[in-house]
Amino acid sequence: MANIKSAQKRIRVAAKKQARNKYVKSTTKTAIKKVVSAAGTSDANTLLIQAITALDKAVVKGVYHKNTAARKKSRLTKMVNKANA
Repeated sequence: MANIKSAQKRIRVAAKKQARNKYVKSTTKTAIKKVVSAAGTSDANTLLIQAITALDKAVVKGVYHKNTAARKKSRLTKMVNKANA
């Protein structure tokens, strides 16, 4: 454990941010997995919108880079459109 007060605070702050980032990333991955498993069904479009929303929120919170989210959204959309065609 750190002896300096500011270092102790940085440890606490980093732990909070890590927990939040882990939660956001986990829920986003779950939303993506739901879309992948539902591809080709009638629920796929609804789940795709939820996954895109989760990715956008993750970008705003700084968990994902905007290009990473754009790439994931593009691939998911392409997959759902191909399955529905």
